[in-house]
Amino acid sequence: MSQSPPLQGLRVLEFAGLAPGPFAGLLCADFGASVLRIDRAHPSAHNDSPDLPPPTGDQLTRRKASICVNTKTPAGVALIKSIINTVDIVIDPFRPGVLEKMGLGPEDVLMRLNPRLIVARMTGFRRDGKYKDMAGHDINYIAVSGVLSMLGRAHEKPYPPGNIVGDFAGGGSVCFLGIVLALLHRERSGHGQVVEANMVDGSAFMATMPRLATKFPVWGGERGTNQLDGGCPYYDTYETKDGGFMAVGALEPQFYAALLKGLEIDVKSIGDRTDRTTWPKQAELYTAKFESKTRAEWEKIFDGTDACCTPVLTQRELEKTGFDQRPIVTLKSAPSLAMHEADAEKRPVVEGQGIGVEGSGWEAKGLSPSDGGEEVLSIWMGWQKGRHYELKDGGLEFVERGSRPKL
Repeated sequence: MSQSPPLQGLRVLEFAGLAPGPFAGLLCADFGASVLRIDRAHPSAHNDSPDLPPPTGDQLTRRKASICVNTKTPAGVALIKSIINTVDIVIDPFRPGVLEKMGLGPEDVLMRLNPRLIVARMTGFRRDGKYKDMAGHDINYIAVSGVLSMLGRAHEKPYPPGNIVGDFAGGGSVCFLGIVLALLHRERSGHGQVVEANMVDGSAFMATMPRLATKFPVWGGERGTNQLDGGCPYYDTYETKDGGFMAVGALEPQFYAALLKGLEIDVKSIGDRTDRTTWPKQAELYTAKFESKTRAEWEKIFDGTDACCTPVLTQRELEKTGFDQRPIVTLKSAPSLAMHEADAEKRPVVEGQGIGVEGSGWEAKGLSPSDGGEEVLSIWMGWQKGRHYELKDGGLEFVERGSRPKL
């Protein structure tokens, strides 16, 4: 029988932000933590009407709740301070200095209220770097980290891979790793700490292998001419007769032999496959071959083989065929909470535990400001509206009872 998720019982206060901060909070929620998002005041929030404000643009809201707070008023800031003593983790997604301007500096305010608190700060640029006071997005962070320069085809401009490398791999995932490391340290020391994550360092670290490989032939050439960046014909994608695509990764000799067998290409017609002067000819051969059959026909040929040749499946295809979205990692004794909607008692551990979420990881309804937040305040703090806090101008504020935290 599985145990509770590993972060069960932990409380996370997440300031509303863009992708990487909410993603770190989502990982906390998926592994059992109670996550409460702090949204800006909204005129329709926290009223007695069943109609909530429209959901924000944040889609990374699985299992989270929200409260709206007037962070520009002393009473609103006091409400946050009053919660801090019962919180384990605060996620700060803001540019440097924003939390301090609120009067919620991590070390001089928050951690004085709660020495066991972990404050995870997620920025784009380094806090001490040349660009620290500038605005930016994923493309800018991976640009100055050196990663963007490595992505793209030969003789073409660098190509940004969506916002996966900076926001999610080098950002939110790294921030979550920092939170887990800080939790481990707190177990030993009893003290919290500030975790500083940024997408420049995070994405640069994700590129450790290719960066080191630039000193060797495997990645020593210009962008798009190397073994793993689209330069090598047996590590590339090819269009099929019906407009689909196949992905080829036949690097090792035995896998390469299986690829040629499936393609019905005589190895003697190619020569030394590692000789880069043969790569253009190889690419022409593979292109023509893959265009001669549909993707389904190639799947039938390569499925079950060691040719390292697979279809490029789209998100829509996977959703339509019922592909089950699973946790980022499987802990067999203490799995995360489930995403896929299925019978909780019969679900394999790799799918997580408990009841899945609406949409099964394929869509998110978003989170309306103030949705579920007052219930969380009741559970965490035992608070009641009108007695411990009040609604003013669309945001919650602390009710002065002679015990307002002061710092």
